[in-house]
Amino acid sequence: MKRVTGIGGIFFKAKDPKALAEWYRVHLGVPVEVWGGAAFRWASPDNPSGTGTTAWSTFAADTDYFEPSPAPFMVNYRVADLHALLAALRNEGCNVVDKIDESEFGKFGWVIDPEGNKAELWEPPAGR
Repeated sequence: MKRVTGIGGIFFKAKDPKALAEWYRVHLGVPVEVWGGAAFRWASPDNPSGTGTTAWSTFAADTDYFEPSPAPFMVNYRVADLHALLAALRNEGCNVVDKIDESEFGKFGWVIDPEGNKAELWEPPAGR
């Protein structure tokens, strides 16, 4: 079974998410979009038919989205089969969050690593 197939996104807390995103836009050229984050598309001269994106986004410092992790960041990992991977992680004794979100954006699940960091697992919709 395939497990992680790539990085779907990198998210981190900020005291002022809009100002920090603007700093990254101005000084590092991060293509921040209206929704407040950036989507790095995989298509390139080396991969002209590539599909998919890696998201980058700031979150408010008081967000509860990363809980129960105390870390100021969360990595979103792309996976091939979310339900199968979560079942395997449970069988291996991992701390899997007992929640799955499914929407037009794909399927999302979470696991807490041994150091308390929350990792988001994302099965994108077909073709993304």
